Amino acid sequence: MILITGATGSIGRHLVRRLTAEAIPFRALVRRAEQGDELGCPYVVGDFDDPSSLDSAFAGVAKLFLNSAGAVPAAGEQPMVRQQLAAIEAARRAGVRRIVKVSVWRAREGGKLAEGAHWHIEQALAKSGIDWAVLQPSGFMQNFLTGAGSFTEDGDLIGAYGDARVSYVDCQDIAACAAVLLTGSHGTGRAHVVTGPEALTHTEIAAKLSAAFGRPVRYVDLPPRQFADRLIAQGVPAGFAADVAALYAEVAAGALAATTTTVADFTGRPARTFDEFLADLPASATRTA
Repeated sequence: MILITGATGSIGRHLVRRLTAEAIPFRALVRRAEQGDELGCPYVVGDFDDPSSLDSAFAGVAKLFLNSAGAVPAAGEQPMVRQQLAAIEAARRAGVRRIVKVSVWRAREGGKLAEGAHWHIEQALAKSGIDWAVLQPSGFMQNFLTGAGSFTEDGDLIGAYGDARVSYVDCQDIAACAAVLLTGSHGTGRAHVVTGPEALTHTEIAAKLSAAFGRPVRYVDLPPRQFADRLIAQGVPAGFAADVAALYAEVAAGALAATTTTVADFTGRPARTFDEFLADLPASATRTA
């Protein structure tokens, strides 16, 4: 039995569909029953912040897909670290044999925000005694639909990337890699960087969004410090905004420009392009974007 956490997210939903289509036994961990009902798959209600609910959720589970959303830290705390460490400990108590975790590309000691938080969790996972694998994806193509703070009030794309290229990846491909790691016998004991097949500038992405949305979309580039000031004006803590600005500066210097063959290595097919991602969007998504 596989337990999927983060099942209602951009990766989790694709993984639910894939395992369902392949008739692989699994259940989703959700915080509320209505979320499980909406997914339409077997589920159990639990919460990372409630250890007793995790013990119940992990009963009979052999493999775990570990993924959860990050959050703006309060007073330096990263809730995701506490929550995922609790999940790893619950998995250990339950006798889970394998954990596949979603991390971030360039997770490292001392890294800012998610990069440092995920590194800390990765270290604990490697020391857990459980067979493990980590997926370190580049930025998600889906972020251009959810917004994720990347659009102006006029609907233009905004960032602090300059002319740097980023190898965005479709969450469908991340889920496909996760499915292979959860059901196969190779690829464990290491981290895998997952990217799309091409690296695009945000000006190029804005042009593709214009064609898909049927309206003009410009890319508005700001200096990292000015972008941080914009976040602060929206109520984001100053320290968090400064860290975001530092990460933007790294991306602008080319930190996420490389591509990998991980998707093809795991699935036997090339990673999906940005054009393929946009072509598969439902009409409702492009009309409301």
